[in-house]
Amino acid sequence: VLAEQDSAAAQQYVRQGCPTALRADLWALILNISNQPEDILYYEQLKSNVIQHDLLVDSLIYKDVKLTASNDDYYFVFEDYLYQVLLCFSRDTSVLEHFTYSSATPPKSYIRGKLGMEEYAVFYPPNGVIPFHGFSMYVAPLCFLYHEPSKLYQIFREMYVRFFFRLHSISSHPSGIVSLCLLFETLLQTHLPQLFYHLREIGAQPLRISFKWMVRAFSGYLATDQLLLLWDRILGYNSLEILAVLAAAVFAFRAVNLMEVTSLAAAEVSIS
Repeated sequence: VLAEQDSAAAQQYVRQGCPTALRADLWALILNISNQPEDILYYEQLKSNVIQHDLLVDSLIYKDVKLTASNDDYYFVFEDYLYQVLLCFSRDTSVLEHFTYSSATPPKSYIRGKLGMEEYAVFYPPNGVIPFHGFSMYVAPLCFLYHEPSKLYQIFREMYVRFFFRLHSISSHPSGIVSLCLLFETLLQTHLPQLFYHLREIGAQPLRISFKWMVRAFSGYLATDQLLLLWDRILGYNSLEILAVLAAAVFAFRAVNLMEVTSLAAAEVSIS
């Protein structure tokens, strides 16, 4: 598959999970990332923008990395990589293109002293994406696969504009977070009605527990080797629906224990 450079075949191949040694190349092939000299130059330009201009969102990125990835047993060693990717990402105006097929609208700001004058309106941050708590966990698992910052950056950016943005924007898309929540609850009600009813009765709405898993695409909740196998399927099927299926499967796996809990806190402990 790699010798042929066949993206469609690679996508089919990773549906079964792919060998660790081949994953980086297969994902790059599926995402059409080749890391050409012009791509590296573009990344270097973004880096120089980071050095030249401080943004308010930089503080959010620093804080998020410190609170999430830096405290994670798997990812704390990648702190520097995360800054290199996320700070550049915040300056990348090409990310704005994904808003053409997103229900979200990039936030705007005005040049100082020109408040309310549309001709002086600018997107802020430049990429239109305000990082939230846990945002760095979209990047952290990729650090295991790519050690070249420019390639790591391109892979993350492509993963974000194809998939991850749907996990924090409201839309009716089948891979959108609303649809995933609906799919999760439907699966649970259909296949585990007693468990679903029991958890609701004790005030432990299943979605309250699983929502954070799905928003982060399970990053930080699964061991990295398992997480990468999950993301193989996301790329292979070009869909995030597997996140809802896995969330429901976790509840099914822990069903016996969950039937005995009497509070939300106990439910979260028994399923973590």
